[in-house]
Amino acid sequence: MSPALLVAGLVAVTGALLLLALVVVPPGHGRVPLARLDPSVAPQSSALAGAGAAAGAAVEKVLARRGRLAAGQAALERAGVSMSLADVVLVTGLLTVGAGVLGALLGGPLLAALAVVVSPFGTRLWLSLKSARRRAAFADQLEDSLQLMASSLRAGHSVLRAVDSVAQEAAAPTSEEFARIVVETRVGRDLTAALDETAERMGSDDFSWVAQAIAIQREVGGNLAEVLDAVSGTIRERNAIRRQVKALAAEGKLSAIVLMALPFGVCLFISVTNPVYLSMFTSTPIGWLLLAVCCGLLVGGGLWLKKMVSIRF
Repeated sequence: MSPALLVAGLVAVTGALLLLALVVVPPGHGRVPLARLDPSVAPQSSALAGAGAAAGAAVEKVLARRGRLAAGQAALERAGVSMSLADVVLVTGLLTVGAGVLGALLGGPLLAALAVVVSPFGTRLWLSLKSARRRAAFADQLEDSLQLMASSLRAGHSVLRAVDSVAQEAAAPTSEEFARIVVETRVGRDLTAALDETAERMGSDDFSWVAQAIAIQREVGGNLAEVLDAVSGTIRERNAIRRQVKALAAEGKLSAIVLMALPFGVCLFISVTNPVYLSMFTSTPIGWLLLAVCCGLLVGGGLWLKKMVSIRF
């Protein structure tokens, strides 16, 4: 790595930090002017905030033109991310540029291109993992939530009041989803539609049964508390089976992780101990061909292992 590039990178990072400190960080803690207490006067925004708002509006317009705005916002809602889609895209873009510059300074164009390609996929993977964990937590909490709803119904409360009690007493993400149901029904949306959308957003077949039970009870009547108790018992048995399957598949998942990480670990060890041994793979066409074949076999084996340890019931 060239010393000139390193110095230029340090100067650029230092300038960015100084700009951030001057524009974003407010000045000293002085007295608040009276103009800020007037609700009719819009607060003054900094140049950086205005540029960020303009960039967010431009990104949102591009996403809407390509038809990806609704799908992206739905993905953020499934993951429980409160940021807007435009802000997430902007942050991902800035991280990608920063990763590219850092890769160029540390390893040259090849590492920079790899960092630029990997950064957006890292954001997508983070959202997928966050959404999967949120859905799993919702499924684990659903049994206790139904018992709380049944207790509220036995106490004489309405269905909406029972949902509100779950929103206040349950833990996240169940409290967040039930609070959203309550808010939507208070602004005029039908309770059945709100429940169905929650079941679809959380990917929960169990909660879809709850939504169907509540819809049937609203049409034909009956003791909803007993129905929720029966559904809760069924969900309890399904959760027990799901946890058992998860425990049995843990060994297979660990084996898959070890097998996927083993080639990278071996290559890293050989590159440190004997770099000349691997030079043939990066200096000859046959070596590049063998690397491409290895990558293809590795991807195929990873997909095969993922299919083997992903059990649906």
